[in-house]
Amino acid sequence: MSNRSTITEFLLLAFADTRELQLLHFALFLGIYLAALLGNGLILSAVACHHRLHTPMYFFLLNLALLDLGCISTTLPKAMANALWDTRAISYQGCAAQVFFFLFFISAEYYNLTIMAYDRYVAICKPLHYGSLLESRACAQMAAAAWGSGFLNAVLHTANTFSLPLCHGNAVDQFFCEIPHILKLSCSDSYLREVWAVLFSIFLAFGCLVFIVLSYVQIFRAVLRMPSEQGQHKAFSTCLPHLAVVSLFISTGIFSYLKPPSIFSPSLDLVVALLYSVVPPALNPLIYSMRNQELKDAVRKLFPYILLKHP
Repeated sequence: MSNRSTITEFLLLAFADTRELQLLHFALFLGIYLAALLGNGLILSAVACHHRLHTPMYFFLLNLALLDLGCISTTLPKAMANALWDTRAISYQGCAAQVFFFLFFISAEYYNLTIMAYDRYVAICKPLHYGSLLESRACAQMAAAAWGSGFLNAVLHTANTFSLPLCHGNAVDQFFCEIPHILKLSCSDSYLREVWAVLFSIFLAFGCLVFIVLSYVQIFRAVLRMPSEQGQHKAFSTCLPHLAVVSLFISTGIFSYLKPPSIFSPSLDLVVALLYSVVPPALNPLIYSMRNQELKDAVRKLFPYILLKHP
């Protein structure tokens, strides 16, 4: 029986067997990664440099951009390196670090999206109390709570998962180290402790989902009662991007972790993992900037500033 003391590395899922397809995957992932770096970097710079964007909504958007950068940087660089160098290996310590940081960023991002739903609820349903409920200290405390909760969640699951004895080899059927696939390598019945921890996290995540849904029910009721079409358009322009990001994030995450075993397929698992770990960080900047004129104007103003700083 082999356990964690005898396993020094894991083997990740290869995207392709032929060298040409491996290089194609490397180029594709490099393009996605650079797009995510550029898009989220522009949002960070725009929010930091323009005082008009120093509001609670953009503060939480800045946090979202940071979390997106961390999330995609945890998974894609290693996948690109494996495709480029034609290998599948990741060290035991590297796998544990990948699990920890991915859970940290993905959990904190979900909690941050929940806070963003509350921000939109207060802005639209209780506009007269917006300044008092979401003053700078309260925003900083909520952001710290999201990051701290993500950290504690990552510590809990990483410690539980990597304390399990592993009896079924070291091949992980995913392009990055993901807890459900590592649990498949554990000895029978030894994984139940982590399963209970996962169920507890799912319960918390469901609570956040209920809060988001109820917030948007109240938001849409308030928006539809607005007499001005211009007011409705402005409200929808700030809410719909967030709702689109939340929907993509939650639907793919739920399908990945709660799909029935009867529809297990390595290819399907791979596509779903890409949808919830890679696509949102790359698309979020585009989604938020499409309907947000303030953010688009701030990003446009960055380019002359960059050219002046770097002639």
